[in-house]
This record gives sequence, structure tokens and C-alpha cells, in this order.
Amino acid sequence: MRELWGGLGLAVAGLAGGVAVGSAFVALLIVLDVVPRLVQLTRAYRRSIVFESALLSGTLFWCAADLFHWETPLPAAVLFVPSLLSGIFVGMMAAALTEVLNVIPIFAKRLRLDRYLFALLMAMVLGKVAGSIVDWLLLQPE
Repeated sequence: MRELWGGLGLAVAGLAGGVAVGSAFVALLIVLDVVPRLVQLTRAYRRSIVFESALLSGTLFWCAADLFHWETPLPAAVLFVPSLLSGIFVGMMAAALTEVLNVIPIFAKRLRLDRYLFALLMAMVLGKVAGSIVDWLLLQPE
């Protein structure tokens, strides 16, 4: 019985974490206006559903690949182009996020936290670094 409750608790925690990460990802895409900007740049106004479907399909595929530890028998040389495109995507998302970082000073000013702005930014940066180090050193399988 105890094992059942432990498994149920683990399932609830996993689902809650997935919902939190998924909603943060969707919020980021909405704030950055990724899909409308892509549609506008490519002038494919009637095909915006294709961009949305591609984004959703890619996210679901890579979540499943990570969850089930899928591996590919292809050599590393073949995977160079997809890896390059993934790196470009991550770099562009990071650049777009730095553009949006103007939101933080405005938010801090409205909450009258502007004198704590540096501490707030440092807490965000150090939290991300600490989380990455814990993930790399402790949580990743060898």
C-alpha cells in the first residue's frame, strides 16, 4: 500500500512539473510572439497552423525521446546538421529572451522593488547556474 501511495505521489509530482514547464514554455512563446513573427517574416498568413503544429510536434517528439531514452544508430557526422539547427534555434530563443528582459525592470518598478533589482537578477542567474550544475553533476546518467 505504501508503495502505491509513493508511486501516486511521484506521478502527481511529475505531472505538476510537466505542467509547470509546459506552461512556462507556452508563456515564453506567447510573450516573444514567436509564431506571429515567423508568419509575418515568411508571409505565410494562411499557413500559421503549420508553424504551430510543427512547434507542438517537435516539443512532443523531443519530450518522448527524452522520457524513453531513445537513441539513434546514425553516426555523429550525419547528425551535424540537425544539431546545428537546434543550436541556432536555442541561440535565437536566448537572443529573443534578452530582448524581453525589459519586462523585469518594469515589473520591479511597479512592485516597488527597483532597489532590489540587482539582487533579483542575480538570484535568477545563480539559480539557473546552480540548477544546471546539479543536473549535469548529479542527475544525468553516466
